[in-house]
Amino acid sequence: MTVIDATSTFTADEQRVIDLTTELLDSFPPADTAPQTFLGEQFDLGLAWVHFPEGNGGLGLNPKLQQLINERVYGAGGPNAMYRNPIGHGMTGPTVVAWGSEDQKQRYLRPLFTGEEVWCQLFSEPGSGSDFAGLSATGVRDGDEWICNGQKVWTTLAHLSKWGLLVVRTDPQAVKHAGLAAFVVDMEDPTVDIRPLRQMTGEAEFNEVFFTDTRIHESEMLGKSGDGWRVSLTTLMNERQSIGGGMPARGSGTIAALTDAWNNAPADAKTPTARDEVTKLWCEAEVLRLTNVRANQNRKMGDPGPEGSIGKMAGAVLNQKIYEGVMDLLGADAMLYGSYEMIRPETAMGADTLQKAFLRSRANTIEGGTTEVMANILGERVLGLPGDVRVDRDVPWAEVPRN
Repeated sequence: MTVIDATSTFTADEQRVIDLTTELLDSFPPADTAPQTFLGEQFDLGLAWVHFPEGNGGLGLNPKLQQLINERVYGAGGPNAMYRNPIGHGMTGPTVVAWGSEDQKQRYLRPLFTGEEVWCQLFSEPGSGSDFAGLSATGVRDGDEWICNGQKVWTTLAHLSKWGLLVVRTDPQAVKHAGLAAFVVDMEDPTVDIRPLRQMTGEAEFNEVFFTDTRIHESEMLGKSGDGWRVSLTTLMNERQSIGGGMPARGSGTIAALTDAWNNAPADAKTPTARDEVTKLWCEAEVLRLTNVRANQNRKMGDPGPEGSIGKMAGAVLNQKIYEGVMDLLGADAMLYGSYEMIRPETAMGADTLQKAFLRSRANTIEGGTTEVMANILGERVLGLPGDVRVDRDVPWAEVPRN
């Protein structure tokens, strides 16, 4: 183990994280250790989410130290828990640790991090997407259980999930934001019907999910009845941070696809106009990367704030522009997609070809909160602009007109 000396440039917390990461890599070399085993040991050392409490996969330290862990683990060829369970790692895990009972934390967090149990998020409905608080799926108490009915849509990886984070309406007489509750639901329950939604890539990573008299024990509620909106905000803020808050190395990430396409393009495609467009997009990508770095450094322990919406909104639009530029450089080859046969993917947002990445990027400005919703959040919560007119804010949900 490394010992801190008088000349060390690391803080005590940084040194502790470095020592534990060294112990992990020395004891369980990634090249010789099964990914699930490695991630389990990483969790047990408190290196899964370093800002989580001790015993829950963390050390109770500043979240910025996670980057120090990730750089060393990934640099040694270690597995990435986010790739194995993106919704669980980036969204439902932080929600469980913030709102779950100690029994729920002990039961769910470790297999979530290792990827043994995949999670999904059951928020959007056909009649309540951007207006999430207007959802109509119901939860009715029956003794120590809640009977849930309703339909959810655009549920990523529901077909692979063991558990889902479900929000339903438990009090239709309350205003729409106040009458909600959040539950952990077993996606393998026979009353849960999961149906694929095919995308234009041919894949069906999304699903619609139907609940018919699905019984959930009250011990699986996160928070209490009426807390569903606040629970969901924890998830959504982490979702936007997860989607838009990445900090790749300079020139890497999505923009690398464009620079590679430029380097490999024929000479007649490298016009001054094309060069200017590539340069412009590279600069935008670097500005976004630095913005995310600054937001991460300024983020305090606890739930991320609206800053995650900046990266989510800007990154979604930028991804689309980048892949449009890639298609322009590919010329006629951009039309060579391959098969549109429907498949049920094992991962979300997969892009094994540039053509698929272009098609998949069209969803970026919708998923995880539309660009319009992100603009509203930033306008109201960051810039302090007047809020949108909301005529149903103080009206009981049961009295709000719906289609």
